[in-house]
Amino acid sequence: MQIPIQGPVGPGYRPGIWLLAAVLALLPLTAGAAGAADRVPPKGRVSRAQFTTAIRDREPVDDLVVLEAPEDHIYYFSELRGLKGHHVVHRWIHDGRVLAEVGFDVKGDRWRVFSRKTLLPDQTGRWTVEVVDQSGWPLRASQFEYRRAPAASSQ
Repeated sequence: MQIPIQGPVGPGYRPGIWLLAAVLALLPLTAGAAGAADRVPPKGRVSRAQFTTAIRDREPVDDLVVLEAPEDHIYYFSELRGLKGHHVVHRWIHDGRVLAEVGFDVKGDRWRVFSRKTLLPDQTGRWTVEVVDQSGWPLRASQFEYRRAPAASSQ
């Protein structure tokens, strides 16, 4: 029994070329799927995260969403759960630009880390700190606003 071949049949027709072309056409689809499988989120999480003016005994002393000059430094604290053996990064972003990345090796099932950023007078506005794992997978993002000192009122 012969099965008829569909497609351009004629002199110089080679079915292997059509098969190769079909496989090559599908490669970008399967490569994307494999790449996504490589970026599976970790089982752990960020259980707490906040901005603060200081850290005492590995704990934040306050919880900020706005920082006003003349204060010029801020800490970002995060408590990590179930990420032992992973590497995480605090990525400091201002105006869409990454200005700092601080990495940490997580050595326990509950691990507290913090990073500090000194702010320049012209870096007012919204800041974001992302906590990402070693593959770049986002675990948490937090924001604060840095404001100029309020103008002194004249009376």
